[in-house]
Amino acid sequence: MPSSTLAATPLGKLVKVRAIAGTRAFRRRLLEMGLVPGIEVRVVTIAPLGDPLRIEVRHGQWSIRKAEAAQIEIEIETTSLPVLP
Repeated sequence: MPSSTLAATPLGKLVKVRAIAGTRAFRRRLLEMGLVPGIEVRVVTIAPLGDPLRIEVRHGQWSIRKAEAAQIEIEIETTSLPVLP
């Protein structure tokens, strides 16, 4: 599966968190809030100047700076559509 960062995720795309980089305090804060590897995240809104992003995590919404989102590595799900007969 291709990987990228949350900051580069298109609006409305559902992705999975792969890893979180950054300082220990930053990683700990996100992990305590429930942003753990394997969790699905969706970018809901991007502010007019591109910062911050509003994301949906576990049916809640957070605002996160673009620089922080760039430290969250994600997996882009490539789902194939079923072939109709």
